[in-house]
Amino acid sequence: MKRMTIAAVLIVAVGCTTSGQGAQPGSAATAPAATGGAGSRTQAAETPTTISTKKACHGTSVITQSDGFPEVRGISRDAEAWGLLFAPVPFKRGKEVKIVWRMTGEGPLKVTAALPDGTRAKPTFGPEQHGGSSWHRPGEEWGTGFVFPKAGCYRVDLTRTRGSGHLWLPVK
Repeated sequence: MKRMTIAAVLIVAVGCTTSGQGAQPGSAATAPAATGGAGSRTQAAETPTTISTKKACHGTSVITQSDGFPEVRGISRDAEAWGLLFAPVPFKRGKEVKIVWRMTGEGPLKVTAALPDGTRAKPTFGPEQHGGSSWHRPGEEWGTGFVFPKAGCYRVDLTRTRGSGHLWLPVK
């Protein structure tokens, strides 16, 4: 059972590397993926156990599940948006961060991230639509990669043809 858990979580992580952006040594995509198996996202019948929730920037909550991957939930009036973060929060400036998004609505996904002073995070890949995974949140799924050049709180805007939302992510 534990081998199936680790394999399924690695499938989610590897799904973000299909653009030729291979997993970097020490990145979440190559790090051990499970810390016990109970509460894993690999089976729909099991619900992950929340082990901590903390506020990041401007009220965005970072939820860490028992499998160790932090999640964030966006703010929206007309959609639901979630991010699965493949790096610890706060992110390190200058390092690539892989994020898987799930968002309801219609149309392709556009993701931008910027500081209030206008400094933009540099996209390294995506959004790349995924066919699905073991991560269960509403909406369609995409993978992205960003490098955040400066420390601060980045506003991440997610937009589709129908549906939009935002959240804040800290970078040190």
